[in-house]
Amino acid sequence: MSTQFEVVVDVDRPIEDVFAYLADGRNDPEFSPRVLTMEKTPDGDTHVGTVFHSTVKDAGMRSQRDFEIHELTAPTRMRWHEVSHNSITAQEGGYDLEPTPDGGTRVRLFNVLEGHGVGKVLLPLAAGAARKDAPAFGRRIKEAVEASA
Repeated sequence: MSTQFEVVVDVDRPIEDVFAYLADGRNDPEFSPRVLTMEKTPDGDTHVGTVFHSTVKDAGMRSQRDFEIHELTAPTRMRWHEVSHNSITAQEGGYDLEPTPDGGTRVRLFNVLEGHGVGKVLLPLAAGAARKDAPAFGRRIKEAVEASA
């Protein structure tokens, strides 16, 4: 069983800048308060096969999460899937970017969440919380990318 949440936000930065910022998952703690730490392997530019290793805090509990990039088409598309084993994982996630007429970028972020074991029971609660936070999450992305200029 899986469920999806998404958010769309316009960022006042050129698409190349937005893509570069989002492709470096080490920036995630700047806009995602649940992400406590983020590292990447291998070093260097993000590419297909790059894995981002994070420590996150959800519902008061810490967990380790690893996300592998499996599609990267600069500057418009990025896809990942979670390779760690947790009760709720991101089966698929990504960013879709498109330029706006005013020189900015429209960003669509989505995650398809999947429950495993007890996570199947918790999935509706987690998905509800993610959907509820989606507009604020979009605003945090916008603010972080714009501030990175």
